[in-house]
Amino acid sequence: MRSSEGRVEGIFIAGSATAPCEAVASAEAKAGAGLVGDRYSVGEGTYSPRGGPGRHVTLVTQLAGIAAGLRPGESRRNIETSGIDLLSLIGKRFAIGPVELVGVRDCPPCAHLESLTADGVKDALEGQGGLRADIVTGGTISVGDAIRELD
Repeated sequence: MRSSEGRVEGIFIAGSATAPCEAVASAEAKAGAGLVGDRYSVGEGTYSPRGGPGRHVTLVTQLAGIAAGLRPGESRRNIETSGIDLLSLIGKRFAIGPVELVGVRDCPPCAHLESLTADGVKDALEGQGGLRADIVTGGTISVGDAIRELD
């Protein structure tokens, strides 16, 4: 992998704002919506009613979750990654496998996340809560897919 490439280490979906995230081997990414079956794609996320860009999918570096004492999926981000600086993708188009996305903004940890996990998680993830992105071109995202910045 080039230094500007990463990898999908895990994919997680939850049907509602408080439902546990479930690991899946692949997920259908729907342009303009989110991952099929996930709370964001149907507007059921905690912050979905606020609207605006950056509400389709969330990404986090797998090591950030581990460092915060979380098991895979407990960060409540859709895609856990390795090998790429997610914040460097803000304002840029990138691809995960065949799916094209645009990085919108960071995804700081919140009190809702902490209420569903453990005390101290919000502080432990501060500065490394991940990335909010929008799906431009749909397709299937799978564990093991490359994440690469587009020219």
